Amino acid sequence: MIEWLKHLRSAFGASFIWLVCLIYFTQGFRSFVWTAVSYQLKDRLKLSPSASQFVTSIAFFPWSIKPIYGILSDCIPIKGRKRIPYLVIATLLSLFPWVIIGLQETIRNSRDQLMIFLLLQNLGSAMADVVIDAMIAEAARLEKARFAGDLQSVSWMAMALGGICGSLLGGYALTNFQMEDIFLVFAILPTVQLLSCVFVNESSENSKPSQHLSTSNGSNGSISDEDKPLINVHQTNALRRNKSSKQKKKKKINRSNDQMPETDGSFWSQLIQSLKTAGYTLFKAFRQPIIFRPMAWFFLAQVTMPNLQTVMFYYQTEVLSLEASFLGTARVIGWIGLMVGTFIYNRFLKKMKLRRILMFAHVALALLTLLDIVLVTRLNVSLGISDKTMMLFGSAISDAINQFKFMPFLILSGHLCPPGIEGTLFALFMSINNLGATISGFLGAGLASVLNISSGSFDNLSFGIAIQVICTFLPVGFLFLIPEEATGISA
Repeated sequence: MIEWLKHLRSAFGASFIWLVCLIYFTQGFRSFVWTAVSYQLKDRLKLSPSASQFVTSIAFFPWSIKPIYGILSDCIPIKGRKRIPYLVIATLLSLFPWVIIGLQETIRNSRDQLMIFLLLQNLGSAMADVVIDAMIAEAARLEKARFAGDLQSVSWMAMALGGICGSLLGGYALTNFQMEDIFLVFAILPTVQLLSCVFVNESSENSKPSQHLSTSNGSNGSISDEDKPLINVHQTNALRRNKSSKQKKKKKINRSNDQMPETDGSFWSQLIQSLKTAGYTLFKAFRQPIIFRPMAWFFLAQVTMPNLQTVMFYYQTEVLSLEASFLGTARVIGWIGLMVGTFIYNRFLKKMKLRRILMFAHVALALLTLLDIVLVTRLNVSLGISDKTMMLFGSAISDAINQFKFMPFLILSGHLCPPGIEGTLFALFMSINNLGATISGFLGAGLASVLNISSGSFDNLSFGIAIQVICTFLPVGFLFLIPEEATGISA
């Protein structure tokens, strides 16, 4: 393990690895504060499951438009930098809403105001996620396939560790802290993230990213033979930009002082041209079957399965009377399952055909969803199995299996990101996933409404879960969208 981390450090730089791990750890640690948000909506604002689902869906909407942030960071550098400035902006957006929510009681107790600040916070978190994904994609592409899976794995391990810590401390905090203090404590992590951005250097317009990543930790900055052609292309482009810049400067000297409108026009023309180029390159990449078809399948795998998670949360707290500390423990078991799933995938499954992995995953998820029916019908009690044992077992295995679905697409996207649109392609993939999850949530809310499932009325919940089990098998019928030869390390 230590040697593995040393290899990653020498390949990408200590400050870069630290920033990646910190951002992913913070993303996982969000369970600490969002547990408090769930109870704020349920207990303080007294919202119904459908109203709570509505607020949550609106708050998480920025995760469904991530390509916009990717286009901004890819096409509009700030002072010659495409990543770190946007990461600073994103961190500020994710920091101040928690501080304001923690300090202002009126905002915490107003559904609409709380929803707006949660939306702003998710805007910052989603933008930070896009930027760091782009930086990982750039690093993975420049290092070819040697460390791509390892870099993605260490980032997800960091997020799982954050999730474990956040879930454990979240339940404890709800029991021992005031709600406003929880929001303020969480704001510490974005503050550390903001300070960490200072220590990561970024070359102008990412013209020599592999050189930057290798020298950021004090190494000699040597470049392998495999990377030299790509570096030469970047250097050639940089020389062309320098020549173009010199020609523009000469033209400016010969012009009069009243050409500000022309300068603005030139800027906007270049911006539009950059956006067109990025869009065309993205379109070409998206047309590749090995990218388009898995994305289409993953979207269909989300929207064909109604999500009853919010309804189950109300059932667990109202009917089963499970306390917040135990729900936090159940999430910890889930995160441990995610880590185990990451390890199993990286060790045994990444060379397996995607169709086999995904078919196994969905059949297993359908069988695991049956455990919810056992829980709701109280069959487990007659068998002498406690509710807590059922939940812990289900959380661990389901999260591990879900990771078998998710890891291949992340690594695949990292390998196939074209130069210049890394952030956009990664953001597009994740937005498709998030949009599918949002639609799945609304389908779940609609199903609950049709079956008259609400707070205090869960008679038809087992029937709703049975429908969910049947829908879990539907994506198996669309596996033809997955290229037959595709594996988790296809490039």
